[in-house]
Amino acid sequence: MSHLHVGIMSGTSLDGIDIAITEITPPQQVRLMAACCVPFPDSLRNDLLALCSPDTNEIYRAGIAGQAWARLAAGGVTSLLEQLQLSPNQIATIGSHGQTIRHHPDLGFSLQIGAPALLAELTKICVISDFRSRDIAAGGEGAPLVPAFHDWLLRDSATTRTLVNVGGFANLTIMRPGQPATGFDSGPGNVLLDYWINQHLGQAYDHAGDWARSGKVLPELLNSMLNDGYFQRTGPKSTGREYFNPYWLHQQLGNFPPAAPENVQATLVELSARSIGQAASQYASDSQALYLCGGGARNILLIERLAHHLPSMQVLTTAELGVDPDWMEAMAFAWLAWRCTERLAGNLPAVTGAIGERILGAIYPA
Repeated sequence: MSHLHVGIMSGTSLDGIDIAITEITPPQQVRLMAACCVPFPDSLRNDLLALCSPDTNEIYRAGIAGQAWARLAAGGVTSLLEQLQLSPNQIATIGSHGQTIRHHPDLGFSLQIGAPALLAELTKICVISDFRSRDIAAGGEGAPLVPAFHDWLLRDSATTRTLVNVGGFANLTIMRPGQPATGFDSGPGNVLLDYWINQHLGQAYDHAGDWARSGKVLPELLNSMLNDGYFQRTGPKSTGREYFNPYWLHQQLGNFPPAAPENVQATLVELSARSIGQAASQYASDSQALYLCGGGARNILLIERLAHHLPSMQVLTTAELGVDPDWMEAMAFAWLAWRCTERLAGNLPAVTGAIGERILGAIYPA
């Protein structure tokens, strides 16, 4: 069987679909061959964002949006294959995360759309999808799943390593020599930052944190946010737009006099930095470095604030470990697809809270 696997990931930031073609060679090697991000058209992004909140005719709208997502992803896969001069029959699997529109592990489900059967038909490649459901069925949170890949690829036999994936939300992976990896969602990453700058400047994200840098942190607002019960919970735990969303933010803002928008943005950066920093200090104090991946690894202000709150740790990106921080998650879903076809467990009970390890993923043959 081919060692080539495609990983597809679009996260809670809703900025586009990350696609990575990888070569996975057992027992512990993965090589990124090519990658791209396919931006969402505004209409699809708006449809997907609307599906994250209750509204009318949701089943119909989810079906249409899922097909549009699959067609967009298939186009990206085809382009990468052409770039590498590969044919579909040279690819073993596609691991497709899909797009999360609801995440309710407390109620026993997490829903990702993305029409995996259509994706298999369009690409002529076997698709593995629906990764989170099996973990939740076993009593887990269904998230975060990427720490299993971190552990497989980047564990160090001599020192504790801590990775932080900063997408819409932030999750930690803590790997100690001789111990199982642990991890959890620490709270918001970019999700509130992206919402706020879009509302006030019409931009999709705050490049390098420049707009936030022009403002001042509002200490009372920050403390109110950090007093939210989620930050007091211990792992395993996960979160999403169902909890940290515009409604949550406006509830917090409603307790204080109106503030300049750039000051709110500065405070939201500090919220992400403080919540990640507190989690790292509490659970990974023996780490000498914090390695970032995901879109948040490009936010220079966030990195500076993390370094401020974690003076005993270096704040670096996973590029220092030989993995491009932009493509870590997409590579992880290629790896999860490989694990599924090899009948190997793809999750870590100490991370998601599931009882025992589970083979994750539903198979849609080409």
